[in-house]
Amino acid sequence: MNRTQKKWFALIGTITMATGVLAGCAGEQASNKTESTTGSTKVEDTKPLEVSIVMPQVGDIPAKGNTIEQMIEKYTNSKLTIQWVPNSTYDEKINIMIASNEMAKIMKVNYVPTIISTIQGDQFWEIGPYLKDYKNLMAQNQQYYENIKVDGKLYGIPNYREIGRNAIVYRKDLLDSMGLKVPKTLDEWYSVVKALTLNDPDKNGKNDTYGLMLEKKYNDGNNSTLTRVAVSQGGVNKWGVDNSGKFTPEFLTPPFVDTMKLFKRLYTEKLINQDFPALDSTEMDKQFEAGRAVIKINGLATNAANIQDRIVKVVSTAQLDIAPWEGSQGPRVAGQAGNNGFLAFPKSAVKNEAELKQLLAFMDKLLDKDMSTLQKRGIEGVHHKKSSDGFVEWIDLTLFNREVKPYRDNLLNFETYNVPPLKDTELAMKGYKMEPEGLKYAIANPALTLSSKIYTERGKELDTLIADAQTKYIVGKIDDAGWADEVEKWRKAGGDSLIKEYEAAYAKNKK
Repeated sequence: MNRTQKKWFALIGTITMATGVLAGCAGEQASNKTESTTGSTKVEDTKPLEVSIVMPQVGDIPAKGNTIEQMIEKYTNSKLTIQWVPNSTYDEKINIMIASNEMAKIMKVNYVPTIISTIQGDQFWEIGPYLKDYKNLMAQNQQYYENIKVDGKLYGIPNYREIGRNAIVYRKDLLDSMGLKVPKTLDEWYSVVKALTLNDPDKNGKNDTYGLMLEKKYNDGNNSTLTRVAVSQGGVNKWGVDNSGKFTPEFLTPPFVDTMKLFKRLYTEKLINQDFPALDSTEMDKQFEAGRAVIKINGLATNAANIQDRIVKVVSTAQLDIAPWEGSQGPRVAGQAGNNGFLAFPKSAVKNEAELKQLLAFMDKLLDKDMSTLQKRGIEGVHHKKSSDGFVEWIDLTLFNREVKPYRDNLLNFETYNVPPLKDTELAMKGYKMEPEGLKYAIANPALTLSSKIYTERGKELDTLIADAQTKYIVGKIDDAGWADEVEKWRKAGGDSLIKEYEAAYAKNKK
C-alpha cells in the first residue's frame, strides 16, 4: 500500500460524508437517482452512474481504480471507464470511433473540421438549453461557450483554459537599470527595443543582446506576435466585424499594417534578429534564457515563474517580471479560444435526455469545491498542505504531476474557481492573478466559430499565403506595392469568398 492509498483510506469517511451532504442538498437535477414503482411503493435507484470517457494521455496512463479515480467516483456517485489515447494519434482515433459508431458517453474532441461536420450531422447532443440548470457550469463566463459553438448552438463543455492569459515577459533588472518602462505605443516599442539592442543593457561590453527576438512562427495562429501587438493598439483579433455585419481581416486594418511596418523598421535597422524566418521557437526560448533577449512577447503570465527558475541558472542576476498587453486605449488582450478541446455527448452512446442530464450533473459536480481542489491541488497531506494564511503549498509536486495531472488536464477545473489559492513565488502568484483578469480586456475573434466551406477546403493555403507575405514585407523582399499585390492574390485565391461566407454565417447565427 503506497502513501497515497493510505491517505485515501484515512479520507474515505470525509468523502462519504461529503457525498451524503451532496445527496441531501442537491435537487433532482444534480443526483443520479431514478425511481421505479412496484405496486404502490416507489423505489429509489441510487446505483452509480456509468460514465465512459475518451481522453488524451498525459504522461503515464493512470492505473485503473487508482486513488484519484476512486475519489472522483465516490463524490459524484459514478463508475468511470476511461480510455486513454496517445496524443500523437488522438484525432485519428476519434475519427475511427466516430466512423465505426463506437463512442464513449463523453468524448473529448477538438474544434476541427471533422468534428464540426459530425456535429452538423446530428451525431452529438445540443446542450445549450440545459446549461441554465447547472450552477457551476452557468457560473463561467459565457464567452467560453461562445468559442465552441457550431452554427450558433452549443454541443459540449469546454476543457477550460484562460482566454486572456497572454502577457509580456521581460527582464525587469535590465529595464530598470536603463530607466525604461514596458512599451505601450508603437513609437515606445521602437525606442525601447532600439535602446535595449544598442546600449549594452547587460553591461558585458559586447553587442550581443536584442531588445526582443522573433522566430519563424511569429505570426502563426493564436500565438501571432503581430496580432497581439496590433490588438493592444486598438486592432481586431484576426477578424473585425462592424455593426452592419461586414467582416474585415486584420491585415487590412491600420493597427495591423502599422505593426507590420514597425517590425519592418526594426528588421531593416538590425534591431531584431535577422535569422528569425528560420529560427525555431525552442531555440529562441533558449536565447532568451541565456540572456540574449530582454523582452519575450509570446509568453503566458503563469509561465514566467518557470522561465525565471531556468534563466537564473545561466544569468544569476536576472529578474523577470510580467505586464499585461496595453496601448493608449488601456489594456487590450488578443483573446484565445479559452479551451483545450471540449467534452461532447454522442447520441449513439447517450440514449435519452434523462441520461444526458445525469452526465451534465456529473460534469457540474467536477466544479464543486472538493472536486476542483482535488483536480488542481491533489490530496491534502499527500500532494499539498494548508498554510496558516489561507493558502496551500505543495508537498510533492512531482507526485501530483504523476497521479493527478492526467485528470486535471482533461476534466473541468479553473485555477480561480472553487480552488484554494496556491502559495508560490511573488512572480508566480502575480501570473495566477493576471491571467483571469485578462478576460476583462480580451478582444474576441468574431470568426472563431463561423462555418465556411472555403476555409475548410483552402484555409491553410490562404493563411500561408498572407503569412508569407507578411514575412516578405518585414525582411524587405516586397514594398508597399508588393504587399498590396499579395493581398490581391489572397482575395482572388478565395479570400473575398471567405469574407462573404463569414458574413453569411454571422448573419444566420444572429437570427
